[in-house]
Amino acid sequence: MKELYCLNDMKPGQTARIAELPSAKDIRRRLQDLGLIRHTLVQCVGKSPSGDPAAFLIRGAVIAIRAADGKEIQIER
Repeated sequence: MKELYCLNDMKPGQTARIAELPSAKDIRRRLQDLGLIRHTLVQCVGKSPSGDPAAFLIRGAVIAIRAADGKEIQIER
């Protein structure tokens, strides 16, 4: 069984796959609209100096995701 981490644990340059999204309907739907669905590859391309938000390459687009949302997204490295 693979170990799961949260999206916030990624460092710039790392790539991972989405394992699980938050169960809250509103945030889950918004993330899915951005292209975040299970098994999607994501790459952390940078973080702001404070670490919030972080930028991720998702299906060819760079998306900024807040730490509050990123802690709810589970990844497989």
